[in-house]
Amino acid sequence: MNKPLRRIAIFCGLLILALLIRDNWLQYVKADSLKDDPKNRRVAIERYATPRGDIIVGGNPITGYAETTTGDFKYKRTYKNGAMWAPVTGFVSQAYGANQLESIEDGILSGTDDRLFFRNTLDMITGKEREGGNVVTTLNAAAQKAAYNGLKAQGAKGAVAAIEPSTGKILALASYPSYDPGTIAGGSTSDEEAWKKLQKKNNPDDPMLNRALREVYPPGSTFKVVTAAAALENGLYTDADSPTKTPLPWTMPGTTTVLKNEGNIPCKNATLRVALQYSCNTVFGKVGSDLGNDKMLEEAKKFGFTEEQFTPVRTSASVFSDDMNPSQTALSSIGQFNTAATPLQMAMVASAVANDGTLMKPYMVDEVQTHNLDPLETTTPEELSKPLSAANAEILQSMMETVVEKGTGKNAQISGVKVGGKTGTAQHGVDNSENPYAWFISYAKLSDNSSPVAVAVVIEDENAVRDDISGGGLAAPIAKKVMEAVIGNRK
Repeated sequence: MNKPLRRIAIFCGLLILALLIRDNWLQYVKADSLKDDPKNRRVAIERYATPRGDIIVGGNPITGYAETTTGDFKYKRTYKNGAMWAPVTGFVSQAYGANQLESIEDGILSGTDDRLFFRNTLDMITGKEREGGNVVTTLNAAAQKAAYNGLKAQGAKGAVAAIEPSTGKILALASYPSYDPGTIAGGSTSDEEAWKKLQKKNNPDDPMLNRALREVYPPGSTFKVVTAAAALENGLYTDADSPTKTPLPWTMPGTTTVLKNEGNIPCKNATLRVALQYSCNTVFGKVGSDLGNDKMLEEAKKFGFTEEQFTPVRTSASVFSDDMNPSQTALSSIGQFNTAATPLQMAMVASAVANDGTLMKPYMVDEVQTHNLDPLETTTPEELSKPLSAANAEILQSMMETVVEKGTGKNAQISGVKVGGKTGTAQHGVDNSENPYAWFISYAKLSDNSSPVAVAVVIEDENAVRDDISGGGLAAPIAKKVMEAVIGNRK
């Protein structure tokens, strides 16, 4: 080969090599970034080119799909009772993306997950249109309805979380006010207007906030259940009925400030049972101060505080601080100072007590399936921690049941069912200047000693008369309805 031809051959070879390198760079190195590029509409077009799979509750879909009449997206998502189920489903929108289960399980629902490759290949061979798979939830439709309708009837902001103690299955997850995800599922002008109205800057009610998972509130006196557990687990007290030697008044250590109780209640030298029944700040503040920050923090962590939970939807971490002095620890131990918790967190507290001291990891996806219902993955219940021994859990159960039988939680009583609970009225605003939050946490036990449900309810009513706000008055009746919905005919 003469010199000019050799040069041309080498140059052509280099061009081919450069083409191969560029092709492999695009296909393998840059594939993910190109796929996720917001300017790449092909991915979105493919996502909405086939029917989206369903999110299932109790064997019935709470989602659907509809064909669009304009644009290059063939299908869009529809929802049944969208506002009620929004804290579970989240939304998927042609214009605004997706969140919660719609986002986390998008691969299954859109039919693009690698686990669906074999099924999609068979459908391609047979000429069948590709379809998304299904996400089967742990939710209980009756419990969710009771929770949402209870909040709606109250007319105030609030949330409900309910768990099956023995497994960690989430049975209800309600937030109010809410929104219908179907109004923002498309890409039309009307969807744009609906989206703007839902944004917090345009709507102070913030209806897209998932208050059950993402909002942290001061838990008030419901946190006294955690403090009682710490007292029992650390041997500060060994039973529910021994005097605690708590003076009245009680001055917080290192201060001249007296910790006050609500009203004229029998808190002097009260037992743990009486202190929980009447919600004595002095007793539980002194317990927290006597145990110290480290032991209180250790117990709070066993119940799930300070860690995000993934259900698989992310839950905000609940707060119990370290490096607190004795008086700050006292206030934190009655659910004030900077202690804060999500409703799901406080449902976990009640759940662990009901489940004889074992806390199960909360989850809301039971199974993912192909579109023809073949299971791809099933969730196995998992122990998260053991905040209490079985013996101490039994003591705490008896104390919480006294609260409902004789104390501040009477509105949660259910005929023929043992109910344990704790009310809370948490301070809100600078110097408690705003209306307090009303809390109630509870569990139900059947005659066979099984516990099918634990519930947490929080109400933030900005318009209520301050003196009318109480956990027993506003939150306990909602918890009762949720528990009754789960129990159904199982009494």
